[in-house]
Amino acid sequence: MLAETICSAVSAAGLGIAAVTAYRRRFLKAARITAYALVPVGLVLTGVVEWVSGIVFRPAVWIGFGLLGLAWLLFTTTRAVERRAAGGSAKSPEAVAPGASAPALGGGTTGAAPKPQGAPAEDFSDIEAILKKHGI
Repeated sequence: MLAETICSAVSAAGLGIAAVTAYRRRFLKAARITAYALVPVGLVLTGVVEWVSGIVFRPAVWIGFGLLGLAWLLFTTTRAVERRAAGGSAKSPEAVAPGASAPALGGGTTGAAPKPQGAPAEDFSDIEAILKKHGI
C-alpha cells in the first residue's frame, strides 16, 4: 500500500512539472516528462509494484538469491581452476593465421619445418635492383 502511494505521488509531481514545462512553451520536453511521469502509475495498475514488493520483503526469496549467487560463484571458480590446471600441463592450440611465419608459430625452433639443404639463406636480388634503380 505504501509503494502504491509513493508511485502515485511521484507521478503527480511529474505531471505538475510537465504542466509547468508546457506553460513555458516547451511542448516536446513536456510530453517526454509526461511519459516518464505515467510509468509509475502504469506499474501500480498492472500489479508489477505489488509483485516486486512481495519478492523484496520475503526472506525466503533472499535466501534463494543467495543460493543462486553461491552456485554461480562455484561454477566460475571451478572453471577458472580447471583452465589454470589445463594450461600448465598441456597447452591448448592457439589460433594462428594460415601461412604464418615461424616466429608467429612459437619461435621457429620447436616444431618448425626444416629448411631444404640447397635453399639460399635470403634472396635480396630484387631489393638490390630497386635500390640501384633509384641510385641508392
